[in-house]
Amino acid sequence: MRNAQVLASCLLRGALIASRGPAGRPVVDRSIAYAAFHSYSGYSSSTDISGKSPLKSVPFALASAVSFSVAAASSVAHAKEQLAAERLPQNVVLYQYEACPFCNKVKAFLDYHNIPYKVVEVNPLTKKEIKWSDYQKVPILTADGEPLVDSSDIIDKMSQKLHPEEPIMKDEEEKKWRKWVDDHLVHVLSPNIYRSTGEALEAFDYITQHGNFSFMERFSVKYAGAAAMYFVSKKLKKRHNITDERAALYEAAETWVGALNGRDFLGGSGPNLADLAVFGVLRPIRYLQSGKDMVENTKIGEWYGRMESVVGNSSRFSS
Repeated sequence: MRNAQVLASCLLRGALIASRGPAGRPVVDRSIAYAAFHSYSGYSSSTDISGKSPLKSVPFALASAVSFSVAAASSVAHAKEQLAAERLPQNVVLYQYEACPFCNKVKAFLDYHNIPYKVVEVNPLTKKEIKWSDYQKVPILTADGEPLVDSSDIIDKMSQKLHPEEPIMKDEEEKKWRKWVDDHLVHVLSPNIYRSTGEALEAFDYITQHGNFSFMERFSVKYAGAAAMYFVSKKLKKRHNITDERAALYEAAETWVGALNGRDFLGGSGPNLADLAVFGVLRPIRYLQSGKDMVENTKIGEWYGRMESVVGNSSRFSS
């Protein structure tokens, strides 16, 4: 393991040395850095497509969104069930980046409700898969021919389709913790995922294996992207006043465990939309080093295991 980390560090340093600017500072091709950032930053759900270098512009734009008893009116996410035919959405397609936490929020919802869906992996370099849309961000979900955007709004509208008799977000506790996911938890992820050169390469190995890249793009994005995000993560760390990455991740995990207050799920006997949101954004990192450390050093593991069990296998299908 130690040898692998040393090798990873050497490879990443090599990528940086090969791309130093006139002042001796590491630079990365803007399109590669942009693609890298949006593939695994926790910022994909609300970023523009101006083409500005994420190393300069992105960290300063993150403020916009870049990771108890159960009340009777709580919008508890229902267990896997056979939905009435008229309620089952048809032709569900998710346009996504595989590792995007916001996209994974939507997938957790779809998987839990056993809604069959097709995935279209968006190439962050070209975005050709979503050229048809004026909304140039992910996730985008189409269901029954209707395009839906913004992860939380997608989940609200899909939940209303499935259970029109139930109010959306009437439960204040659920609303509070769903907001916490978007406003706090996602911002803790990137500084942990890209904490070291070895971890940055580990993350981009995952991204390039699952993303929609050509062979040459895969190589470029893995090394140049890892280099870009290693430095971007340091700016994110400063931006969000994080002094110790792992301590911040562990604190967030324990905060969530505290919110459960002894319950199996925030929704009580079954997960609600807040449970699914937390699970969704954590799922991409669970088996990276940061996720392994989180489970080993906090009490979140039992809840996460219950969520894995109840969400079950993915309901996505291959076209």
